[in-house]
Amino acid sequence: MRYLPLAFDLQQRPCLIVGGGAVATSKARLLVKAGARLIVVAPSIETELVQLVRDSGGETFPDYYHKKHLNGVDLVVAATLDQQVNAVISTDARSCKLPVNVVDAPELCSFTFPAIVERGPIAVGISSGGNAPVLARMLRTQIETLLPPGLGPLAEFAGRMRQKVTAKLPQIRRKDFWQWVFSGPVAALFERGQSREAESALLSELDNWQHEPSPRGEVYLVGGGPGDPDLLTFRALRLMQQADVVLYDRLVSPQVLDLVRRDAERIYVGKKREFHSVPQDDLNHLLVTLANEGKKVLRLKGGDPFIFGRGGEEMDRLADAKIPFQIVPGITAASGCASYAGIPLTHRDHAQSVRFITGHAKQGKLELPWRELAGPAQTLVFYMGLASLPIISEQLVAKGLNPATPAALVEKGTTVDQRVIVGTITSLPALAITHQFEAPVLTIVGTVVSLRSKLRWYL
Repeated sequence: MRYLPLAFDLQQRPCLIVGGGAVATSKARLLVKAGARLIVVAPSIETELVQLVRDSGGETFPDYYHKKHLNGVDLVVAATLDQQVNAVISTDARSCKLPVNVVDAPELCSFTFPAIVERGPIAVGISSGGNAPVLARMLRTQIETLLPPGLGPLAEFAGRMRQKVTAKLPQIRRKDFWQWVFSGPVAALFERGQSREAESALLSELDNWQHEPSPRGEVYLVGGGPGDPDLLTFRALRLMQQADVVLYDRLVSPQVLDLVRRDAERIYVGKKREFHSVPQDDLNHLLVTLANEGKKVLRLKGGDPFIFGRGGEEMDRLADAKIPFQIVPGITAASGCASYAGIPLTHRDHAQSVRFITGHAKQGKLELPWRELAGPAQTLVFYMGLASLPIISEQLVAKGLNPATPAALVEKGTTVDQRVIVGTITSLPALAITHQFEAPVLTIVGTVVSLRSKLRWYL
């Protein structure tokens, strides 16, 4: 993200526009709507732009640009047709530490104008950093259809009530109260034009919330999928936005973690082979402790909570402590990584079953039903098996699996860093070393792997 979206308070602030044509006028409309006082410099100024300046209480200067015009202004827009002049304005503004926008020249800008969806005090800005303004406008159109027109007045109503809510409720309860306001009968009354009734309902409920004991928290055991944020469920995303604190592991991709509520506390509880930043018993205790503090706790796991995610142990501990919890399944690594690699886990001509197996060895040993695993017409998927690849290869072949059976490794599956190598069950350990694969890696064994050469071109 090159540009950080910010909201400027421009009420009665002097903003300089250099240029007097249609482009300058379009920028002036936005600035006037935000309450700015316009200063316009140009040899010729359109009639509408002159009127906008008058309405804002500003000034026009029918002149060519000079650096002196920067004196006393808070923001600069260069909208002339002369790119050399625009470049000079950009340099001058930056030397004066003034934010500057140069129309159609993002490389000269210190800020850009986003495509804006406005509902009163609610403003949504969509920025492409000047790279794709048409795409930003298309996204604005989509968002326009999602936001009801009454959203602005409702936000203004909340602003009038905010001080009363702050005076009566502790911070930890305010968020829940406002969620109740915006999703319940108060919002419905207000949208029907019954503002007095809405205010009465809010104040009445506020008294009830003030005298109730602090609510017990809740835990969300959420599967974050194998890495691609597009694979999250709607329910997972909704709970990620409600959480006060998130406990996440190393298999949660940065892109997924970015979708958690911005102000939520984040606690890393990841585990690596032979290293646990937070032992499981301590993690279970932490979930209970945070929930007993009245917090909404998100336990965000890579993949699915109940497929080698130890979600069952955490659920048992929460149930014993009588902590309410929700479970949201996620796309497990086997399904997501195989799909993104172009490998079907089952196929009527290759495999009629699939088995998910932990490849995590204990003290150098991996005790598994090898003879069953070496059987025909099935796909084997090993989680956490990179370090155990030599054992897996040796044992499967020893128990009857054809040494030429196709096998694949998928590193960082479904993410932009995904890598896939294909070999046989006997060649795979050496390939992993040659290509320097690192966890997280998924191992897929079975003749379905041979279909990748055909199917991957369609992904």
